[in-house]
Formats: sequence, structure tokens, C-alpha cells
Amino acid sequence: MGFFVASFVLCSVIFSVSIVLRDPPSDAALHEPSSLTPLLQIAQTLQDFVNETSDSVELQQDKLLGGLLADGFDDEETCLSRYQSAMYYHKGLSEKPSSYLISRSGAQFTESSECKYVLWISFSGLGNRILTLASAFLYALLTNRVLVVDPGTDMVDLFCEPFPDSSWFLPSDFPLNVQFNNFSQNSDQCYGKMLKNKAVTDSTVASFVYLHIARDYDDHDKLFFCDEEQRFLRNMPWLMMKTDNYFVPSVLLMPSFEQELNDLFPNKETVFHFLGRYLLHPTNNVWGLVVRYYQAYLAKADERVGIQIRVFDTKPGPFQHKKNILPDVNHQEDATNSSGIPKSKAVLMTSLNSGYFEKVRDIYWEFPTVTGEAVGVYQPSHEGYQQTQKQMHNQKAWAEMYLLSLTDVLATSSWSTFGYVAHGLGGLKLRILYKPENRTVPDPPCPCAMSMEPCFHAPPFFNCKAKRGTYTGELVPCEAL
Repeated sequence: MGFFVASFVLCSVIFSVSIVLRDPPSDAALHEPSSLTPLLQIAQTLQDFVNETSDSVELQQDKLLGGLLADGFDDEETCLSRYQSAMYYHKGLSEKPSSYLISRSGAQFTESSECKYVLWISFSGLGNRILTLASAFLYALLTNRVLVVDPGTDMVDLFCEPFPDSSWFLPSDFPLNVQFNNFSQNSDQCYGKMLKNKAVTDSTVASFVYLHIARDYDDHDKLFFCDEEQRFLRNMPWLMMKTDNYFVPSVLLMPSFEQELNDLFPNKETVFHFLGRYLLHPTNNVWGLVVRYYQAYLAKADERVGIQIRVFDTKPGPFQHKKNILPDVNHQEDATNSSGIPKSKAVLMTSLNSGYFEKVRDIYWEFPTVTGEAVGVYQPSHEGYQQTQKQMHNQKAWAEMYLLSLTDVLATSSWSTFGYVAHGLGGLKLRILYKPENRTVPDPPCPCAMSMEPCFHAPPFFNCKAKRGTYTGELVPCEAL
């Protein structure tokens, strides 16, 4: 009996020690679900959360985003995110859409209208596709065209229909579907090639023109951003567009659209924010992931910090920050010395890899913060590499972009369309994480971006009036925008 008692006590001690000294938990605990939460359960989870929120009445009343969203859908449950997303945007942009933007977005074409179309071809990674959809829709608004979307391999699984009583997805039997992948700068229908060959005249007749606005476009393709060349395109019934650029900044510089743009967007920093909130609603499958992750990571936090890292270093150095984005830790004290009920700060990290997440998580697991705040660090997924054609991979990516847009403070690595989508949708001023050079962190490491608009990664180096290459910043000073 004495041996049994001693053995029991020893086992209890070993078990207790193992709990205390165990490895910190992997906060990326929500793995790919075998089946997503049923839609009614998602709706109930949302309602429970809203009931706990002090300003829930105001949020529910503004579910149409100040009148921006159309209210003509018969069944709200077919796209829960359209009406429930307002419950989650607790902070961010306080501006309302202009009355003119609301009227133009809700305009309907009559049967007698002579419709013209912009056909957006699914191309590039998900972040690029989201940004270019907004760009194509703005161009459609400015030229009185209908936006039609190539569904590609997964667009139907990612985005709800934005327009009531119609579909923006191209029918599967559209005659030119099989040609989409073959469109290039060498296509006879490419507008840049037509200009180069002087094949564009007042008598030119064509059923469609292909617009190549990708990063490899040449000087002739870039003439698309010149008013003089737009006159020919104005009469074209179909414009096929392939782009991986957020080209809105160049559209803002076109004199023929200036007045219309001023009426639509008095504040030019809000273009993507309002177009994205109008167009880009996650499907119920994606929304289920957003709700699940939000409830698990962010719902109860006093402050939410988003960090998106595009460039991954296989041997990440010490994570450094300034401007009080994250509190410092006290390396002289053990984390168990904290007392009272501290304020909580949830840090949501997104990356294809988990190295940075693990390092930051371990810092706040091992040491207390100097401010007394409790910091939880979370990463929903770490896919390892980009899998553009994989449905579940893109659903996770879209959910994580949306989650980042719900944070109070957001920092992302430069050139990240993933990050641009998040801060644009959330109406957040971005902090840009500069990549260390020679293992040295820049000072400051994460300055504020000049605008909450996404970056135009490959702007045209061209002056339409002078017909020569010119630095675009010389045409219109940044402060004029």
C-alpha cells in the first residue's frame, strides 16, 4: 500500500510539472474543417455575439452600409456576409458613401438600353483578382458598361452575387470562353497591337477588343489610359480585360473622367473601400470561416492587431516593433507574476509559413508585458506555399484577408495585395513592414502608408499629351488627389 501511495504521488507531481513546463500552445488550432458550420448555426452565433454588443442596434440598422448596398435580394440567408458584416466593423472609416455613388451603384439598365460590357477575365492570385475586380467595376461605372465576370475555377465559391435579379458571372456557353487563356499581347484583337499596327481607324469594325493591362504591358497597351484612345473604345460593345494591377490611380488622372470621379468619390482615398464593400461579399462557406475564426481569436479582445507577412525568412530574426503597436516584454520577470485582470490584445498573424508567428507567440508566452496587457498571438493557417487553383486554399485566404480588415491596427509587408485588400476594406491606415537588410531592421521598421488606397504596382510611365515617357507624379501632385 505504501508503494502504491508513493507511486500515485510521484505520478501526480510529474503530471503537474508537465502541465506547467509544456510547450506553448499552437494558437493556430483551427485546422481545415471536415465540414463547415451549418448556415443556421453561423447565423445564431452571430446573433449571440450581436446581443452582447452595446452598439448592436446601430450596427443592425446600418447593415446596408449607409445605403451603398442594394436591398433587392429576396433571401438574405443566401449571402449572410452581405448584411452581417457591419456587425464586425467596429472601427475603421467613419465616412459615408456619396449620394451619387449610391445612385450610380443601384442604377438598372432597361430592356431598351443598348448595353455595352466589360468582361473581367479571372487571372493571377486572389489578392490581385480582388483589386482588379474593383478596378474593372470603376471603369464600367465611368463608361456606362455592365461588368461581367469570368468565373474561372473558383470565383463562384468565393464571392456572392453583388447585383439583385441578375448574375455577374459569364454563362458557361459564352462563345469566347475557350479563348480566354490564349488572349495575349500578340492576339490580333489586343488593343495595344492594333494601335501598334495602326489598325485603329474610325471605320474599324470589331465585335470585341482585348485589353492587356498586366504588369508586362508595353507602351501601346498603356495608351488605354489616354483620353484620345478611349474615344475608339467607347463604341466597342465588348471589352475583354485581363489585368493583375490595381489601375485606379491612372484612371484618376484621366481628364474625361475627372468630374464624374469627383462626384462619385469626393475623397479619393475611399475608392477601393467603397467599391470593395459594395462588390466583394464572401460566400457562406467563406463567411463561416470568418465567423469561426473571429469568435475564437478576436471577439473578446480589447484591441485587435493584424500583421500580414508576405516575405518569409527561413531564419526569422527578432521581431521588432515601434509606435506602440505591440507592448514590450519584461525579460527579468516570469509571466506568472502578472496579477489582476489585464487588458487583452489579440494579434492576428497571417503568412504562408508559421516561423514569425511561433517566434512572436513564444515571446509573449514566456514573459509578461511591461504594460500589464495580456497578448494572445494567433495564426489561422500556414499553407506553406501559394496554391492559386486550390478551392479551400483560396477560401482560407479570403477569410484571412477579411479577418485582417476587422482589426484596429494593421501592418503588412510591402507589395502585399493580401494586405492591401485588408486595409482597404477595413478603412484602415496601413503600417508597412520593411524587409530587414543584412539582418538589420530599418528605422523606423513600420512607417505609416501615405494612403489607405492599394498600390498600383506597375503604373504607366507615359504622358498622353506629350506622347512620351514621363514620371506620373509630375503630372498631378499627390496632394491634389
